[in-house]
Amino acid sequence: MNEPIYQLRQVTKEYDGLCVLSISELDLFKGEFFALVGPSGVGKSTLLRLLNFLEPPTSGAIRFFETDFGPAQTMPLALRRRVTTVFQRSILLNRSVTANVAFGLQLRGKRESAGVINDALAKVGLAALSQRQARTLSGGELQRVALARAMVLEPDVLLLDEPTANLDPYNVGMIEDIVRGINRDLGSTIVMVTHNVFQARRLAKRVGLLLDGQLIEVADVQQFFEQPRDSRTSAFVRGEMVY
Repeated sequence: MNEPIYQLRQVTKEYDGLCVLSISELDLFKGEFFALVGPSGVGKSTLLRLLNFLEPPTSGAIRFFETDFGPAQTMPLALRRRVTTVFQRSILLNRSVTANVAFGLQLRGKRESAGVINDALAKVGLAALSQRQARTLSGGELQRVALARAMVLEPDVLLLDEPTANLDPYNVGMIEDIVRGINRDLGSTIVMVTHNVFQARRLAKRVGLLLDGQLIEVADVQQFFEQPRDSRTSAFVRGEMVY
């Protein structure tokens, strides 16, 4: 295993006095593919927001590339830009596919390269739609544009929040292939939130189960699905209702 890219210690997050996330310890490693599973409303998206530095933890610390992020600390812009998120329903500009993929580069003041953008669109299977308006695309095509927009930034970390929810099997397969490629070719650390345990098993090297804001178990994918240590994990991977 490579060195940790994130180190979370005694991290909590509260809203209006209600604790929705409490993680005593979690390390995420450079170049790994980590899947976070669990029922709805248990804190998975909240954890992604903390990992993307969109809001601070209520207590504890998140160390990212040797820089700490806590209740009274901010993450420098240069480090925040090393993390990119693709959400379940990505928001695109009312512009062409190419303009959407170029947008992140523009925000960062990077030179737009037609070659880089075209290569990203080819990798997500949208080269033929480069001049289409985003509003005319299907849900699966929109998600692939969002992934191409992330890809051109070459992020150290790519956070994925249910990126294949409500998509047909064809687009699910395409998006899974794309994120595998980002992990393999760019070496990006990928943290994916998914309700789909089969998807977690297909893609991840390690899997974590979150229940009631707490990490119940984190293990290599084979152990997680075949020899889990916690009875709640065993029940969850069998498809039982676990809350």
